[in-house]
Amino acid sequence: MRSSELAQLAGVTVRTLRHYHQIGLLPEPPRSAGGYRRYDAGDLVRLLRITRMAALGVPLSALPALLDDPTAAEELLDELDRQAAAEIERLTARRAGIAALRRSGAPPDLSPELSARRSSPGEIPADMARYEHELLILLGHLLGHDGPAGLAALFGAADRELAASAPLTARFYALDSDTPEEEIASLADALVADLKPAMARLAGLFPLDRQAAVLLDQLNERALRPVQHRVLRRVQQRLTRPGGD
Repeated sequence: MRSSELAQLAGVTVRTLRHYHQIGLLPEPPRSAGGYRRYDAGDLVRLLRITRMAALGVPLSALPALLDDPTAAEELLDELDRQAAAEIERLTARRAGIAALRRSGAPPDLSPELSARRSSPGEIPADMARYEHELLILLGHLLGHDGPAGLAALFGAADRELAASAPLTARFYALDSDTPEEEIASLADALVADLKPAMARLAGLFPLDRQAAVLLDQLNERALRPVQHRVLRRVQQRLTRPGGD
């Protein structure tokens, strides 16, 4: 039979056949007088063995040993089983995450732990909601694998403090080019006093390096109004001074 017939019988493409020839997995048969490869039932059987084991997840590089030594299969099957179990565990965790997002209505680009810390839709201006969202995404990445859960736990322990900070947050979100300098200075003072305890706890749990600080500042500069960015820089400088003021 010709290559197209063999490929059809085995349920593969002619291109796949050529690839198997190139890597030495399927020996090339002799050609006919017309220059065509001529395959027989033995080639079909080998190809079916290849496709069967490849479907189980056996790497192509491991197939020659298995094809020529059936006793080598058991150890490889144990490894394939371990890999399959790990994949099932990973997919189960992914499904659990998807289900949690559906229950909470949280956006898929944010972990459920951090999504719970977002302001409710309509609670704050749209541009500030977008800023909060992007800030949480960046923080979640900068804090590493366990960071989102740890940060959410920290926030949960300080919910009473966060509620008390709501008026300051509203004042910050209301800052614009018409805000008097007296209000800017007063808000900066109040934010420094309010944030000092939380910053101390956060620094102990999740120390952020200089690059993280630069990235956060870049986000603030891009997403916030100039006066808001100026206030945050002033607050940050005062919080990072020796003595914290």
